[in-house]
Amino acid sequence: MLLHLHPDNPQPRNIKTIIECLRDGGLIIYPKDTIYGLGCDIFQHKAIERISLIKRIDPAKAQLSFICYDLSDLSNYTKSISTPLYRMLKTHLPGPYTFILPASKQVPKILKSKKDTIGLRVPDNTIARSIVKELGHPILSTSLPGDMVEEYTDPEMMHEGFKNLVDIVIDGGIGGILPSTVIDCTGEEWVVLRKGLGEWEAAG
Repeated sequence: MLLHLHPDNPQPRNIKTIIECLRDGGLIIYPKDTIYGLGCDIFQHKAIERISLIKRIDPAKAQLSFICYDLSDLSNYTKSISTPLYRMLKTHLPGPYTFILPASKQVPKILKSKKDTIGLRVPDNTIARSIVKELGHPILSTSLPGDMVEEYTDPEMMHEGFKNLVDIVIDGGIGGILPSTVIDCTGEEWVVLRKGLGEWEAAG
């Protein structure tokens, strides 16, 4: 299903359809403040397995991130973090960043990396955040399979390519082509693992 959502005022009826789909273990393709993502409910094991099949990855080894509504989800899914780290996150989020943080016990086992970390994202995108807010907990996010980023900006083309693999493709307008900037915050120093759309000054 291709579902049109207004980028600034997503229609509540359509958000409800998406939430029902996620709770039933469905997969969605949805807009973020960077590139479009492939997502599901973090507590739906079968959905996570479906994403792993599409991407041909092992969930424990994959770069899967949590899309959160705001930093209030931090305490649920990450271990306690220092005040300077919290301040830095607050400065950069919502925004085009993925922060690698130590995972808490509440993170589903299937999603924990071998290093016991998770990627946390609060995108500056009303559609993505509205979905998470209504769902009541984060959704999983990963990039679409393959390297053809240019093909993943147009929701109609994505629908054509993935309609047999996912349940809903959300049309929230043309997507970006740059991914988020990934920063590992698990050590004493914060390290940029991938330079993306988000600006980053080394002096953390």
